[in-house]
Amino acid sequence: MPPVIDNKKCKGCGTCYANCPGDLFVFDKKQKLPELKYPDECWHCGVCRMDCPEKAIRIVFPLEML
Repeated sequence: MPPVIDNKKCKGCGTCYANCPGDLFVFDKKQKLPELKYPDECWHCGVCRMDCPEKAIRIVFPLEML
């Protein structure tokens, strides 16, 4: 499962968008929130979760990865 963004916590800073090594996020300028555009291509590296200053991202790992 891809990263899950809690839009109530997210302040729209764009850190996840800027730091994702897979370039999987897009930034909705109208809503000022990031969106995971390509969830099936996520590597589950955790960069977005670790770098988020608001702790608004969590990653749920697929069972086959555990």
